[in-house]
Amino acid sequence: MTGPLPWWAEWLTAICIVSGAAFAAIGSFGLVRLRDFFSRIHAPTLGATAGVWSISLGTVIYFSVQGFHLFLHAMLIALFVALTAPVTTIFLARAALFRERLKGGPVPPTAQMDDATPRAAPAPEPLQDR
Repeated sequence: MTGPLPWWAEWLTAICIVSGAAFAAIGSFGLVRLRDFFSRIHAPTLGATAGVWSISLGTVIYFSVQGFHLFLHAMLIALFVALTAPVTTIFLARAALFRERLKGGPVPPTAQMDDATPRAAPAPEPLQDR
């Protein structure tokens, strides 16, 4: 099919693409506007994941209707992002939390330290004259 798409396919594709762009923009604004690293880490991850899923769904609809066969190649990208984005976010958050604890900086109140978490060595006491 080389002609225009049916109206319902155009509308579904447009809704998916625009909502994906909106999710990505909201995630970007969250990255800029939130106050610290631990707050900022969630917005881009969720925005990117939801945005990629929406844009991939729009791509599947467009090329499936245009080519008269199911086009699922784009969903592999969405699946890859859905699997890697949360793992990357967890690793970044843990590394930042570890560094803040070592510096003695403020950590979020819900990040309790357990026995397996390495602690910074206490400062040595000054030597006293005998």
